[in-house]
Amino acid sequence: MRAKRRGNNEGSIYQRKDGRWVASTWDDKGRRRSFYGRTRPEVAERLADALAKVQGGQILPKERQTVAQYLESWLETSARPRVRVTTYGGYERMIRLHVVPGIGKVRLARLTPQTLSHLYGGLAVNGLSPKSVRLVHAVLHRAFKQAVRWRLINVNPADAVDAPRTERKEFHALDAEETARLLEAARADRLHGVYVLAVTCGMRQGELLGLRWADVDLDKGALAVRQQVMRIGGEWRFSEPKTKAGRRVITLPAVAVSALREHRRRQAEERLRVGPEWHDNGLVFTNRIGNPIEKQNLMRRSFWPLLDRAALPRIRFHDLRHTAATLLLAEGLHPKVVQERLGHSTIAVTMDVYSHVGMTLQREAADTLDRLFAVRP
Repeated sequence: MRAKRRGNNEGSIYQRKDGRWVASTWDDKGRRRSFYGRTRPEVAERLADALAKVQGGQILPKERQTVAQYLESWLETSARPRVRVTTYGGYERMIRLHVVPGIGKVRLARLTPQTLSHLYGGLAVNGLSPKSVRLVHAVLHRAFKQAVRWRLINVNPADAVDAPRTERKEFHALDAEETARLLEAARADRLHGVYVLAVTCGMRQGELLGLRWADVDLDKGALAVRQQVMRIGGEWRFSEPKTKAGRRVITLPAVAVSALREHRRRQAEERLRVGPEWHDNGLVFTNRIGNPIEKQNLMRRSFWPLLDRAALPRIRFHDLRHTAATLLLAEGLHPKVVQERLGHSTIAVTMDVYSHVGMTLQREAADTLDRLFAVRP
């Protein structure tokens, strides 16, 4: 006997000629909505859930829009107009490489916290760092929050998922003797000035490579950090530092002023040799024809060979920034000044990152108190 197409109080449920079952109802705006499934109980359950949502004043999400389709729309209509170019590039790359391959075909309306949890777990198993997985989670949380505002879904599935915990990477800050060896080995390098500024000013790599002569005043002994450079999609992009604290003025020590004067002289000679082939981008540090320096070229052709010549361990370039902060704090410079030179948003960030130096300062403070209150005969 053929199954009944509709049961009592079930709404519209019927079986198609291809064997699939369909349930239909009306949404909150009077539009007919249909749900498909392989069995009658499956669509009956989904129909009951839909009826409950309508009665409770909730929306019925669009069934056919996939996560990939939604995220493509979100990137173009919501993210691109509101975030920096570099940030947008990071969002697009992250979604394209890590999200779409895993859950892109999932219907947005059917996306669950469990699906996201499986995605994060798979990314971690495949070697993505906990920090990067957390960034994926943050981007998806922001995207699905907008989907709730657009009334495409009722709840944000990322709200119910815990992002993986991250452990702070250990960094290797050079001590004063090692730093002196580094700078001595770099003296003959055409990018000697890069390393002097890195260990005396604590500038980030992108800030150093994006530094313009227009932002350097050698007579006053200062420079302004107003932009950074990054390659996105094969193109060089210049952008302001992300935070107000990142846009800062740094007073230069004499060794930095001297290194920059010498660098400017060398660069002028290079421009004369290259002639009309020189690309005048106004940058302080460039490749041999005036263009921005590729970060990987800086590492492979200059920084790593430099560490070898100085008999130093293979540290990250970013560790030179840590070196600048550690040396200054160890010498007793007020943390507020270090915070301003590095461009940290708050002094708490500075002291949290360099807590190991804080313990040294605590010991010095205790020794000072012992001297002040020592029992005298």
